[in-house]
Amino acid sequence: MTHAYDKIYLSKARNTLASMLDFAVYDLREDITAFYKKFLLSKIASQFERGESAVVAGKSGVELALDILGDEALAKKYRPVANKSPEYWAGWALTYFQWENNLTFKQIDNFIPITEIVQLYTPYHEMDISQFCDKMLELYNANRRTSSAQNSASLPDTGGGS
Repeated sequence: MTHAYDKIYLSKARNTLASMLDFAVYDLREDITAFYKKFLLSKIASQFERGESAVVAGKSGVELALDILGDEALAKKYRPVANKSPEYWAGWALTYFQWENNLTFKQIDNFIPITEIVQLYTPYHEMDISQFCDKMLELYNANRRTSSAQNSASLPDTGGGS
């Protein structure tokens, strides 16, 4: 599979998205769902997915969060911590999943909301990332099938019957 950016940038990209979520939730007191929707609607999400170096490697997570919210004054609220939150882990793991499967963040969010990814923290933060990816693919495919079945059931019958 061809990835949007080289694997040498993956570690930095994972830490950047993880820090972005952690900063938004714990320093800025943003609701994770509301903030993640702002991220999805921003140009930053698509730039990240395409592997634009200024986004995946050129900025910190704090800078990305501030860009998304459009308020540099919020930078004063940053407090570096050694402990990593479930939201940090979710961003770190989600970045790998997105990169590995070449999906957009919006495609993932259509079937697995960010809150559900955060809930996977226990037990997946202690496991190899491949186990998280397996679980995400399982959820993604199951939710996609459910959505397809619901959409088919609600479509009007356009058959040529009499």
